[in-house]
Amino acid sequence: MSAENRIVNPIIPGFYPDPSICRVDDDFYMTCSSFELYPGIPVFHSKDLANWEQICYAMHMENGFHVNASMGTGGVMAPTIRYYDGVFYIVNCNFGDKGNFYITAEDPHGPWSEPHWITDIPDIDCSLFFDEDGSCYLVSPGNDPTEDNGRAFFLTPYDIKAGKVCGERKKIWNSALRKAWAPEAPHIYHIGDWYYLLIAEGGTERYHSVMIARSETIDGWYHGYEGNPIMTHRHLGLYYPIDNIGHADLVDTPDGNWYAVMLGSRIIDGQHKNFGRETYICPVIWERGWPVFSPGTGKVEWEYPADDKLPWTPYAPEPERDDFDTPEIGMHLSFWGTPYQDFWKIENSRLYLKCLPRPIAEQLKGFDVGNPDQRRDNCLSFLGRRQRKESFDINLSIEFVPKDKEAAGLIVMQAANHQFRIEKLLENGKSVLRLIRLTTKQEGLPFLPGYKAETTEKVLESHPVGDGPLYIRMEQRRQVITFFYKEGDGPEVRFDTVCDGAEINPEEIGGMIGTMIGMYATSNGAESENCAAFDYFEMK
Repeated sequence: MSAENRIVNPIIPGFYPDPSICRVDDDFYMTCSSFELYPGIPVFHSKDLANWEQICYAMHMENGFHVNASMGTGGVMAPTIRYYDGVFYIVNCNFGDKGNFYITAEDPHGPWSEPHWITDIPDIDCSLFFDEDGSCYLVSPGNDPTEDNGRAFFLTPYDIKAGKVCGERKKIWNSALRKAWAPEAPHIYHIGDWYYLLIAEGGTERYHSVMIARSETIDGWYHGYEGNPIMTHRHLGLYYPIDNIGHADLVDTPDGNWYAVMLGSRIIDGQHKNFGRETYICPVIWERGWPVFSPGTGKVEWEYPADDKLPWTPYAPEPERDDFDTPEIGMHLSFWGTPYQDFWKIENSRLYLKCLPRPIAEQLKGFDVGNPDQRRDNCLSFLGRRQRKESFDINLSIEFVPKDKEAAGLIVMQAANHQFRIEKLLENGKSVLRLIRLTTKQEGLPFLPGYKAETTEKVLESHPVGDGPLYIRMEQRRQVITFFYKEGDGPEVRFDTVCDGAEINPEEIGGMIGTMIGMYATSNGAESENCAAFDYFEMK
């Protein structure tokens, strides 16, 4: 293997957070959160920990995946993938459905089973652990009023075949720091003579961290490491280019080397996290019974030498362009919410999106935790892809003759009603192409009482257009966004308004999810059979 081979961070760029990893013989498999995107729970494969290919989504309508487009930050988060005795397991929580569940597959490419709902463990962020004797446990963070921060970690024996608790739920640790905020994301490992409990603390933003504790028995009290945290970037300052580091999972190689995958956020021009949270990796060594993350520097680096004992195995890059020549939707494209309604089709090498009544931005409201939105008739006619580079171009072709309040076009969107849109619609009975900015001020957290949100929409520019083909182009250079269009074979027209990507990625939004860029159509409240036709969609 060439000495030039490098592991480059983030190993999965773009909005792919909360990584979990396992090894089966010479193959590595990893899952990430998908929140409210559909299909759900992407599964990745690698031979060398540097090059990764997505092999499937574990959740889709065929195996019962339900999620509605809400604020972007609901749905499925913090999956754990494990393998035992010929079966792959993913355990997860779906805030848009019935809560905790696990799915199984004999082949990680699928098919994956329908969800086995975990109704007897109330905690979120459950993780699965199989001991050498075949015993199975779920470890999870839960409420504990006796602790200063009201939280603790619990271990529950679980009968994975019967899908039910089979022993006493037992508290095994609280947190590394007194009154630690958001102790979560636990994983248990049996390494040598010790059982290790790896967790996240400090919340998933800039105070995020990785902590560890250990016990001589699986259900004993876990004692925290005096050197905690074993990984964090919170001490590196507001403008260090990699932020939010935490939520780790450990894996070993066939030759006994160790690595940790974790989430982190790239910041662009200040505390702006267009990519949301991404997947990073670092090498790990063991000293005196404890892991050392990224030895020598103690922080996640942009690059590491590739492991020379793993076979260097690159994969074809994600396609830049969709010409819609096949009936399948590529894995790089996502709907927002499960697409129950019949609103999309690929026909004659075109993607058709129907104008559904739901507008592209609804008034935000808080989550009613425990009472998820189960509607199947409030879909959003949207298909898009994640922002994965700081600088890129978008090109698309659209044909659309709007009626009444209908609109269709290109959208760049973040969580909680933050958008730029180029949309074709009627204005005083004539077709126009408008540039729109939509932002939202929020008070409180959407999963707590008292949440408030106020959305403001502003038309930045409007251009008269005809009803023939339109070609829309977007240039983004870090946070500078410029839009262009042309009609048929006519000259390209540049919108005078230069947009600031930081406006839809403000610091207060955080990095929970990342920016999506896509195509959409809406009738803004009315029933309609009208469609927008997209000949191609390109990100390069």
